Amino acid sequence: MRRVFPVLVAAFAVLASACGIDAGSTSTTATVEATTTSTAGTPSTTTTTTTLAEPTTTTTTPPGSTTLAGEPVDLGPAEGDVLMVIGVRHDDVLNLRAAPGASQPIADEIPPTFTALVALGNTRHLPSSFWTEVDYDGTEGWVHMGYIGYEGDVSDETAAVIDELGGRPVAPTMEALAEEIAEIYVSDDEPGSDIVQVTEVTGGDLTEVTYDVVGLADDSVRGVRIHVFAEEVSGGFSLRTVELTSICGRGVDEDLLCV
Repeated sequence: MRRVFPVLVAAFAVLASACGIDAGSTSTTATVEATTTSTAGTPSTTTTTTTLAEPTTTTTTPPGSTTLAGEPVDLGPAEGDVLMVIGVRHDDVLNLRAAPGASQPIADEIPPTFTALVALGNTRHLPSSFWTEVDYDGTEGWVHMGYIGYEGDVSDETAAVIDELGGRPVAPTMEALAEEIAEIYVSDDEPGSDIVQVTEVTGGDLTEVTYDVVGLADDSVRGVRIHVFAEEVSGGFSLRTVELTSICGRGVDEDLLCV
């Protein structure tokens, strides 16, 4: 199930060791700069991830200057494309920057599950990262391209998950249950993939949580978003259903399939 932006895939592979999420927090996927003061708790289980590290050598645009850092490139979202935030922890945010670069002023903060960013058709390549200009609820700015994708089709994966795991899984916590399911979509030949909890655990008739699996080595599918529903049982939480949303790298067709 391995499948990131087109020709940018190679560049993101380099970013895996030197650049990353422009979404600072105090979470276990901590980034170069702290941009939030969230005190939200981390999951009760530990999952080792390889979060992209945000570049630290970005040149700041001089005050009053209209010159943007980096070089313009044709790769990236087209004007009018609708994008989703991906791979940002539930207790963190994605920074909307006034200009491309991790040291630029923050224009706004975007929630981890926001799915209606509108691309403005401008992408720039800095020494070790790509940034694209978007409109976020009327505020224009730039985001790190490692943390955006196209929202694809949604499917019920419950039967496939139960078949893969050899039965309906039960885990002591919702986080442990979701992470066990997420591991299905990470293959051994792609150790750079990340498993990221993007919503808090919420309860009701069923308990639910959402995770992203991102960093898949494919130019069409960047990853998947899994929405897990479970019921409490004596041993913890038993899987009820799994909804899977494809995270596309190049766009979607009229049926929301990755292209």
